[in-house]
Amino acid sequence: MNRMIFFRGLRNICWYESIKGCEGDENISTNTMSQEREVVPYHVAIIPDGNRRWAKERGLAPWEGHEAGAKNTEVLVRKAQDLGVKELSLWGSSLENLRKRPFDESRALLRIYETYFTRLLESEDIHLNRVRVRCIGRFEEQFPASLKKILHRVIEATKSYDAFFLNFFLAYSGDDDMLSAIRAIARSGAQDEDVDSAFVMKHLLASEVAPVDYLIRTGDDPHLSAGFLMWHIQNSQLYFAKEYYPDFGAEAFERALIDFSGRDRRFGK
Repeated sequence: MNRMIFFRGLRNICWYESIKGCEGDENISTNTMSQEREVVPYHVAIIPDGNRRWAKERGLAPWEGHEAGAKNTEVLVRKAQDLGVKELSLWGSSLENLRKRPFDESRALLRIYETYFTRLLESEDIHLNRVRVRCIGRFEEQFPASLKKILHRVIEATKSYDAFFLNFFLAYSGDDDMLSAIRAIARSGAQDEDVDSAFVMKHLLASEVAPVDYLIRTGDDPHLSAGFLMWHIQNSQLYFAKEYYPDFGAEAFERALIDFSGRDRRFGK
């Protein structure tokens, strides 16, 4: 039976097939390499769908699904770094969901944010691994002062780091982001010749975020929502996972990256 060993490295994944007993063998010939490519996406974005359905199927309250999703986020952040991803974005909440969810669920979600962003702030790993944390969205208008204080502290503590970028989209909707950018451009008095892709990017809430190479949506529901990062995903590869987000763990994430590695990105050519 063929075996597949997934070698992790910065921007490299290689397959060695049909190798028996190769663990620890330093004399493996490069002739056995069946495929080698630059295949690790620089920037992976995740739409973490399915927390509420995960909880419902287990007879749990909706916020218990969000809590399980938050725990899984910690797993995926570590896995992304292990596999050589350099930027990871996670959509924590949309403006629409914060406004339409029941009060108890929204309040519980904000409590979960406080707990897990405090854990992130107190983590030694973000400093050892030089992880820059960004929080993007309308959280200044939507979140309580206590939570905003924690977010600002973690942003400030990591602002000089550049080895790994961890973006949390909070109270964020891509259509709101794009409309706000258009309004700002209109107010600027810019001439037609001034408006190019870079000019538009500069006016987005997510102006510092790199283009998305790979967009993953969990929850077995293949669609996009509220224009998530619409400017950034114009050339993204898409992956729709069957697992609900709490079950989309390290192995599922690795499988998704293996799938990405087999694709041919032509960028319209």
